[in-house]
Amino acid sequence: MLLRGGTSKGAYFLAGDLPEGAAERDALLLRAMGSPDPRQIDGLGGAHPLTSKVAVVSGSADPAADVDYLFLQVSVDKAEVSDRQNCGNLLAGVGPFAVERGLVEPADGVTSVRIRMVNSGDLALATFPTEGGRVVYEGDAEISGVPGSAAPVVIEFPRGSAPLMPTGHARDLVAGTPVTCVDNGMPTVLIAASSLGVTGYEAPKDLEEDPALAGRLREIRLEAGRLMGLGDVANATVPKLTLLAPPRDGGTVMTRTFIPVRCHTSIGVLGAASVAAGLRLEGGVGHAVAHLPERGDRLRIEHPTGFLDIEAGVEYGPGDDMPVARRTAVVRTARKIFDGTVFPRSADTAPIPAPSQGGPR
Repeated sequence: MLLRGGTSKGAYFLAGDLPEGAAERDALLLRAMGSPDPRQIDGLGGAHPLTSKVAVVSGSADPAADVDYLFLQVSVDKAEVSDRQNCGNLLAGVGPFAVERGLVEPADGVTSVRIRMVNSGDLALATFPTEGGRVVYEGDAEISGVPGSAAPVVIEFPRGSAPLMPTGHARDLVAGTPVTCVDNGMPTVLIAASSLGVTGYEAPKDLEEDPALAGRLREIRLEAGRLMGLGDVANATVPKLTLLAPPRDGGTVMTRTFIPVRCHTSIGVLGAASVAAGLRLEGGVGHAVAHLPERGDRLRIEHPTGFLDIEAGVEYGPGDDMPVARRTAVVRTARKIFDGTVFPRSADTAPIPAPSQGGPR
């Protein structure tokens, strides 16, 4: 089933419909999505990381969850499939998909699905309208980066148990740049845009085409990955890097997020959750940039195509205890695009190489 979840789009599979072995499964998904090929012309992918995603869903053996959700990021122009991160946007479609496939019995009015995110072991609760035993996709909820409106999917994350600061500090000097490393569902490095010689208001394409900026970001990401306990992240999709600038449209902060090389046209749900929590950390780089509200947990995270409203609270324990997330909640939408059979290309078909440095072929 192909669904739009939040500001992403992905192929959703039942785990039982895919090979059990990870290597065989990933090889099949690469062919189904049309990778490696910069256009993904021979598969389901949309030639961008935001539209080359897969959700694998199954019933859960965890008594705290109804279903398990494994997220897989399928590279566009490389034969790589990564399970090293979650995806909060595709998460918005997991509950509806679970009802569609009979994994969860729908209630009359609204249905709540408890989801275990296999990539990290974290839990989430997705609540959405259902009527007459079917998922209701039509509604009046609007989110930036998606045309039109749809039914709201409310996603809540329980109180965090792990410290938000993987390095143990609210501020670190990484590759000569002050940063805040935070993990509230997505390992993220917060950086003041001004410290890298940019405004933070540039179009994503302009930032992607800045070779000096790309070099600085790579250096920061590699060093931050080690500090955050992620090891060598040269070939990983985490940590994400988010540039921060003062808000322009009455929100809390303006962002530009790299995933990890392409600049996001909006912001991911879990990335926004980590940004929001990071802004709350005393002494973090966000304090000098963000316009934090005097009361309440709701923050408006501005991004290139609009904003994302998220509730994120942080609390400190007694003494030297590390801060933890008190509560995180966000409203997303999802829509079923099609349900059917995908015919992956033959396993012995040679992939299309990426264009040479001389320009498109």
